[in-house]
Amino acid sequence: MRRTRLGSSTVEITELGFGAAAIGNLFTEVDPGQAAAAVDAAWDEGVRYFDTAPHYGLGLSERRLGEALRDRPRDAYTVSTKAGRLLDPLTPRRAAGLHGLSDGYAVPHTHRRRWDFSADGIRRSVEDSLERLGLDRVDIVHLHDPDDHGEAAFREGYPALERLRAEGMVGAIGAGMNQTAMLTRFLRETDVDAVLCAGRFTLLDRSALDTLLPEALARGRSVVVGGVFNSGLLVDPRPGAMYDYATAPEPLLERAARIRAVTEGHGVPLRAAALHFPLRHPAVAGALVGMRSPDEARDAAARLRTPVPDALWDDLRAEGLL
Repeated sequence: MRRTRLGSSTVEITELGFGAAAIGNLFTEVDPGQAAAAVDAAWDEGVRYFDTAPHYGLGLSERRLGEALRDRPRDAYTVSTKAGRLLDPLTPRRAAGLHGLSDGYAVPHTHRRRWDFSADGIRRSVEDSLERLGLDRVDIVHLHDPDDHGEAAFREGYPALERLRAEGMVGAIGAGMNQTAMLTRFLRETDVDAVLCAGRFTLLDRSALDTLLPEALARGRSVVVGGVFNSGLLVDPRPGAMYDYATAPEPLLERAARIRAVTEGHGVPLRAAALHFPLRHPAVAGALVGMRSPDEARDAAARLRTPVPDALWDDLRAEGLL
């Protein structure tokens, strides 16, 4: 599987990455054995890049990922995590009054997520992540969704990551968001190695082409793309399908169905075209796909191996879909 170095760092990622939010019980519970088997299957397919965050299942994703990778050679894989949300323990009495999903994750309410982009908060977050992962260093750390905390992220959070990189605790640094404007600012105003852009460079949303990707290319930085399926609409565009964590509106549902008709006309599954699309851009180093089972891991790798003819992209342009 193709590997790419992030920016000017020494950190490399495989073009297909394991998105570990799902094994943190995103929306529904995942059996511990199934979570481990998903990582094993991805590894067998050649995946060597694994992305997680404290936010994912109140640390469950990091713990499960660390355990699944424990016996692998440390220099053989790359792990990215994120900082900006601290996990504060709840008292049993306070936790007992909370029910249902914890910010989208089917986990017990044992902790409270607290935004903190201060220098101390970033360092504590990374140290806590290392403990949950069982590692002495992490390859990549992204500031996580600093949308409403931009000034703190630029003033304190980012310089803290620079110091951690200089100390060798972190190999590469960046920011991960669902928008392009602030990620472009990170590229222009800081020395990030890469940014993680979720959902904004897909067959349905190509807004990253406006400024983010040209800026990354001009500055020799890397972009990792997440959300290539836009929460599932680019897997199976049917009524009730999800788009960016909500039910897809009818116009987008119709557009996705039209795209599927073109891809299937070339014998290419929609999800294969959706995965290949962002990887065609020279600034994109890799794509993250959520994998909650061995079957999903094997399917993602199979879709990466699916040939996509140039004529498919030509037909999408001709239909006004690209």
